[in-house]
Amino acid sequence: MKMALVHDHLLEFGGAERVFFALKHIFPDSDIYTAAYNNNMLKKHVPESANWKINSSWASRIPFFSKLYSPLRFLTPWIWESFDLTDYDVVISSSGWFMSKGVITKDQTLHVCYLHHQPRYLYYYETAVEWQKYFPVKIYAHFINHFLRIWDFQSSQRPDYFIANSHETKKRIQKFYRRDSEVIYPPVDIPKDEVFKMQKFEKRDYYVTLSRLSKTKNIDVLIKTANELKIKLKIVGVGRDEEYLRSLAGDSIEFLGRVSDEKFGSLYQGSKAFLFASVDEEFGIAPVEAMGYGVPVIAYASGGLKETVKDGYNGYLYNKLHKRYLIEKIKELELLSNEDYMNMAKNARKEAEKYSYKNFEKNIKKFINTCNHS
Repeated sequence: MKMALVHDHLLEFGGAERVFFALKHIFPDSDIYTAAYNNNMLKKHVPESANWKINSSWASRIPFFSKLYSPLRFLTPWIWESFDLTDYDVVISSSGWFMSKGVITKDQTLHVCYLHHQPRYLYYYETAVEWQKYFPVKIYAHFINHFLRIWDFQSSQRPDYFIANSHETKKRIQKFYRRDSEVIYPPVDIPKDEVFKMQKFEKRDYYVTLSRLSKTKNIDVLIKTANELKIKLKIVGVGRDEEYLRSLAGDSIEFLGRVSDEKFGSLYQGSKAFLFASVDEEFGIAPVEAMGYGVPVIAYASGGLKETVKDGYNGYLYNKLHKRYLIEKIKELELLSNEDYMNMAKNARKEAEKYSYKNFEKNIKKFINTCNHS
């Protein structure tokens, strides 16, 4: 069985790329197709990629494409329709905002799309890209997005089957594409049981968050909350709004920038809870990673977080995006007895285990096998 894996682009390392690399691990003999890729990023995060054969599109030869792929999004129909996939029995597209699900396959080929999210900018969801605030660019984007929205729907009819990364995404696939889908949660790195059992929960004395530092992630709500309660908050991540967010932060707040995978473990092990304020996240990998270390999550009740965080069980959900409601939940956590906090930490770990690589591999293989024989 000859297989191809198609991914939007491999220019940066994020949640969608982690899923794609997991698919490559499950199907090691598959060929890779992508709009463009960054060799340095691949070498850093996936050393074995040096042995991969990666087929990039003609667009990757455009000067500065790796910097301009967002404003050049109007090229996506031609990028994906230019690939020749006629030799493959199975094609799995790993699709997000750059719409790799639009590849064309022959009728006999099984095409399964793993959808991380629909192109948010086409359906009026908030995005981190703020270049549309300039009026001429806004007009350009409005014009381009009209035609891309039409093509996005047309291309959504090409896959034989959809896999959604959460029930939230499943609802959006039905809403925007009128297609059914199977939910298979993405894989999340969780530590071994021994690491979890060795932790000293009573020494946890700070809160943590991990996010791109842009206004759409609502880090300002977390900062204002930490300022008022005078609690320690460690912020992991970089972004265009870092300077603004630093201007809001009091003495108890620390910006850590980028943190290596090796340091995440000790960072999570010392944290009392993971704070999250993002809106409409389709899944939210970072909070689940924290849960793997037995860290309860306090999150805004939106998107996929309503699936992974059960209020009062493995964390808390607050229903309005304002510091007042987040403060209430933090105070609830602070009032827990040691025994109740330990139980919540254990429940967080138990929830995270549902999203292991082992479960992801089992579910993906089962689904592909079922589709092949249907």
